[in-house]
Amino acid sequence: MKQKLSLFFVLVSFLAFAQVEEKKLDELIQNTLKTFDVPGMSVGIIKDGKIIYSKGFGVRSLTSKQPMDDTTLVGIASNSKAFTCTALAILSDEGKLNWDDKVSKYIPEFQMNDAYVSQNVTIKDLVTHRAGLGLGQGDLMFFPEGGNLTVNDIVHNVRYLKPENPFRTTLDYNNIMFIVAGEVITRISGLSWAEFVEQKIMKPVGMNSSFGSYNRAKAVANKIDAHAPVDGKAIAVPHDWNETGNAAGGIMSNIKDMTTWAEFLLNGFITKEGKKLVSDKQIQQLWNLQIASPVAMKNPYDTGFYGYGLGWFLSDVKGHKQIQHTGGLIGTVTQFTLIPDMKLGIVVLTNQQSGAAFNTITNTVKDSYLGIADRNWLKTYGDRMSKANAEYERQKKDAFAKSDAFKKEKNLQPKQEQFVGKYNDVWFGDVEIAQQGNTYRISCQNSPRLKGELLPYSSNSFIIKWDDRSYDADAYITFTYNENGKAESAKMKAISDITDFSFDFDDLDLKRK
Repeated sequence: MKQKLSLFFVLVSFLAFAQVEEKKLDELIQNTLKTFDVPGMSVGIIKDGKIIYSKGFGVRSLTSKQPMDDTTLVGIASNSKAFTCTALAILSDEGKLNWDDKVSKYIPEFQMNDAYVSQNVTIKDLVTHRAGLGLGQGDLMFFPEGGNLTVNDIVHNVRYLKPENPFRTTLDYNNIMFIVAGEVITRISGLSWAEFVEQKIMKPVGMNSSFGSYNRAKAVANKIDAHAPVDGKAIAVPHDWNETGNAAGGIMSNIKDMTTWAEFLLNGFITKEGKKLVSDKQIQQLWNLQIASPVAMKNPYDTGFYGYGLGWFLSDVKGHKQIQHTGGLIGTVTQFTLIPDMKLGIVVLTNQQSGAAFNTITNTVKDSYLGIADRNWLKTYGDRMSKANAEYERQKKDAFAKSDAFKKEKNLQPKQEQFVGKYNDVWFGDVEIAQQGNTYRISCQNSPRLKGELLPYSSNSFIIKWDDRSYDADAYITFTYNENGKAESAKMKAISDITDFSFDFDDLDLKRK
């Protein structure tokens, strides 16, 4: 009887402790929403095969004010890349491809800028960010949303992207190569990427509320609106993800399904019905380091290695192997973390683009399981973002102040006949600069939502102030004139470091038509 009473008190104490920890996490999430102006967030934790936390907080939309819960659909963005690589692993298990197959075997017309790379680039190269393309290079072909280019257009235009690094030497995160990898899946299977992922992965895993693309989820009421800060305050912004980018970031899912996904992965890629979707040989490929990246000597988790596997970032945290990825679209960011030997999974989905918010939650939960005392990540990231945002605002303020001062120098401003006209970049398409009344406007043929006003900045340059203020991507455009004072070409770059790398202005080489 005495032993039974002891066990009873142990159980009661454990439940009381769990309730205290759950309450602390609830409070942290609420405070995180306030600190980083995030309208809604959902969080899931799986440990030892059990879902121990699955909740939503805040609202899924500032427009509707409807609450966010653990069934609210969110664009998981680049967390979709793991599904692309899992799909390729399934096809490899079926004997339909090898990771080291040349891409040209499945897409004969595929070429890169270098003839040697074109002949030798493999499927594995596509999904390890080592093909030579730079960070976000080419993303303007599908980002921001609403562009006109098809997957076939993107596959063709890759040949015009001049690699920033030698082949297979550097990890530079790139979405375009994943879009090509998605096309490999389509060529082999006869299914669209979204159809393959839904039928061959989501359905058997039990992700019954998820979709392979935003368009396939349009009929679902319980999904987020995207939100982005404009003039220091989060507002609802359009969310209509291009179908062309699905293999790089198209999935819509929720906490319930993403913790089911985590459970499947932690269980050796075995479904709840006991079916093993991916062989151990393939798992070893997916979760082994394929290309490494430097690690800071001093870091909060004593990390000694960091790099990319196949669809996953890999590192060590306090001696444990960590499998992780994040995802970001305009107006939403997500984070997915696994520590397999601890049988731990942490998922954070948000409807605002603050990475500091998901890092606050993930790191706090992770620390609690690693036995690390509370490090107050909320304050750390809050202070860090306050400092960073102040610097971003200074950069923007200085640029616009210089523009305002230059507007007074009427005699130095370029004349419209010098620069007005159409320009072309071989992979992005036509860009038009036109006079409208007393202002100049820029518009992009293949990215209709990318349009704005040109503000004089110097004798050969302007600031582009985009109409959609949620982009936070205002840019300089600088013209090169010929001997007759007429613009022959133009280059662009963002005015502030806050601009997302997918606004790949630096790689544009605009030639006047």
